Amino acid sequence: MTLFSARTGLSPALSSPLRGRISLVGAGPGAGDLLTLRAVRRLAEADVVYYDRLVDPEVLALAGPQAELCYVGKEVGAHAWPQARICAAIVAAARAGKRVVRLKSGDPSIFGRAAEEIEAARDADIPVEIVPGITAACAAAASLCRPLTERGRARQVVFASATGRDAGDPCLPARLLPSCSYALYMAIHRIDALVAELTAAGLGPEARVSVVAAASGVSERMLECPLRHLAGEVRRRGLSNPAIVFFTTGAMLGDGVEGEAVAAAVAAAAAAAV
Repeated sequence: MTLFSARTGLSPALSSPLRGRISLVGAGPGAGDLLTLRAVRRLAEADVVYYDRLVDPEVLALAGPQAELCYVGKEVGAHAWPQARICAAIVAAARAGKRVVRLKSGDPSIFGRAAEEIEAARDADIPVEIVPGITAACAAAASLCRPLTERGRARQVVFASATGRDAGDPCLPARLLPSCSYALYMAIHRIDALVAELTAAGLGPEARVSVVAAASGVSERMLECPLRHLAGEVRRRGLSNPAIVFFTTGAMLGDGVEGEAVAAAVAAAAAAAV
């Protein structure tokens, strides 16, 4: 395993006591026992840990006694630590020779602003690595005991943010892909707009939609209902982010039930022809 540096390609050895480094570490969806072994090692070695709002205390407890813990959490619409400030802080700490862990919920590469932090490290010629974690969509699907792909029904998967960079930006294309599992992040706070977008994109009112909030955590909650009831059920049950919204499109998009019927008919015809 290697860390990359902008100028040299490969960094000095990880054990070098004279060179700081930055590790973007995936904290997983919540449960501490879902961390990778490499993530546990990086936390134990860290001199300073900059951690997100959704990182579970069970995960933070794995940091070594020498580690300084610095909260840099952000919420939708409220950023006490804007991204530029985070980038400057982790670079400054690494320049001072510290082993920096930037601890991000889920996987750093999925809606984690990792690109900006990698660029900042490379611009400063600081070794940087990504330690992957279990993203919330995978943990939520596991909680539902439901595969994200399914032969003959869901041959592709889309992870999408339901929150655009600017207010009012649509999160979905004009038409949904057929035979596809969708996992939508950061959706619950704009659930009415999301339902409208899904309807306009071709998902029917009877299509089954699942929501998993706080996946793998002690406060995990789940919901499954037709699309037409989704907004009301989310409000009635008081669900909030972090949550993943799941649905699977059929072979043909229409009323949600029709697509599944078409897929079954196609499969039956193919079997009869053998």
